[in-house]
Amino acid sequence: MHKINISKSAIESARERRAGRLHAFENIDTSKTALLVIDMQKYFMEPGMAAEVPMARVIVPNINRLASKLRETGGQVAWVVTTFSDDILEDWPTLKDLFSSERCQAMIDNLAADAPGHEIWPDLEVAEGDWIIEKNRFSALIGGASDLEEKLRASGIDHVIISGTLTDVCCESTARDAMMLGFKTTMITDANASRSDDDHNNALSALVRIFADVVSTDDMIDRLK
Repeated sequence: MHKINISKSAIESARERRAGRLHAFENIDTSKTALLVIDMQKYFMEPGMAAEVPMARVIVPNINRLASKLRETGGQVAWVVTTFSDDILEDWPTLKDLFSSERCQAMIDNLAADAPGHEIWPDLEVAEGDWIIEKNRFSALIGGASDLEEKLRASGIDHVIISGTLTDVCCESTARDAMMLGFKTTMITDANASRSDDDHNNALSALVRIFADVVSTDDMIDRLK
């Protein structure tokens, strides 16, 4: 598990903005809450894959606990998966500038809808009634990336709990956009994973300062009444 070390200055900044409180969303209406499980796919989790995040395998039990508790208390679980078509480099050309040609090809080969790397990690417990959401950008909530926003609003959901991988890329991007679209947003410290403790903690520190509540799995489960 990542060693959590959120910046003290970020915590102090959050308290200052929230009139002394660290957490803005302590009272949760589970019927209006969704757990977003982001990119927990074989491409990001299977040993030897180009985008492997070893810590993503470690957080699987916590994600399963959160999903089970939220279903039990009337909330929604959404499995958000990256899906790239062959024309992704035409639709999103800056990928070619920021990633090597080999890495771009690995993404295309492994994140196509029928590719083995696209599959949700088998140890994750997907249940009937859960949503499967496909996205074609790092953030699931940037315009045109997916239909997640429409589904959340149609279901009356106003609070999203973010888990998955990578903390500092797709999870953080989705969390920032969620807050700016008006959703209450909570990041889970030990149900998100990155490539290093520093990457993980830097993302959590940035989010707690302005964008989101940041709590542990145990704390969130205690709140899901």
